[in-house]
Amino acid sequence: MPYPRTLQERRGWAFAFCVALVEPLLRALTRRRWIDGTKIPARGGCVIAVNHVSHLDPFTFAHFVYGHGRIVRFLAKAEVFSIPVAGRIVRSAGQIPVYRLTNDASQAFRAAVASVRRGECVVVYPEGTITREPDLWPMTGRTGAARIALASGVPVIPVAQWGPQEILAPYAKRPHLFPRKLVTVKAGDPVDLTEFEGRELTPDVLRQATERIMDAITHQLEDIRGEKAPAERFDARSRGVREIGNPNGQQRRRRRKEGRR
Repeated sequence: MPYPRTLQERRGWAFAFCVALVEPLLRALTRRRWIDGTKIPARGGCVIAVNHVSHLDPFTFAHFVYGHGRIVRFLAKAEVFSIPVAGRIVRSAGQIPVYRLTNDASQAFRAAVASVRRGECVVVYPEGTITREPDLWPMTGRTGAARIALASGVPVIPVAQWGPQEILAPYAKRPHLFPRKLVTVKAGDPVDLTEFEGRELTPDVLRQATERIMDAITHQLEDIRGEKAPAERFDARSRGVREIGNPNGQQRRRRRKEGRR
């Protein structure tokens, strides 16, 4: 099946290598259902904000964006860039490292703003990690996507995906490859952030803008799943759930500690 749009950007060796390696596997192992991908601008800078349900979904999502004629620039955790060989490829492919929960996180913001101002497409996972919500609905978002968009004046495109978790469950070590799983990705209209434009980017402004982005992502996922999300968005911090790393490991350690008492 041909892609909806032809790529107009130069790929570079690293991105071309990733496509040659990953694309045939995705075609072989997934059935794709792409909805409204043409809502992603064909050219010009933009932020795409997407939900996170599996360690596999950066690949299935990048496939969706690539199939609609754009190259993705992920904000990716810095640990990925230190992996031998893979780290060099990721960096050469133009991805942006994020030093989570450190003072260096502002470097990613500046790099992302520069990227969209060059007309590139930057992808942000507002949740910052795989969702901790028990049924994999989007949880409370961080303010990075809103901050980048409001600082640069580019649109935010909300995207939801569903299905990668059937291939590789959150923090699972073994994939379930067969039978082929359906992966659905759906893009929405640009998030309306006009009321926040030109205002000082205070914590309250960024929080409100982020809530609007998360609402838009959740709405796309409701359309995919055919059901309503919980009325109250899951907040990992208020629930005492760790925000970085495998939350299952935290639960196992807690059970071991309780067993020693």
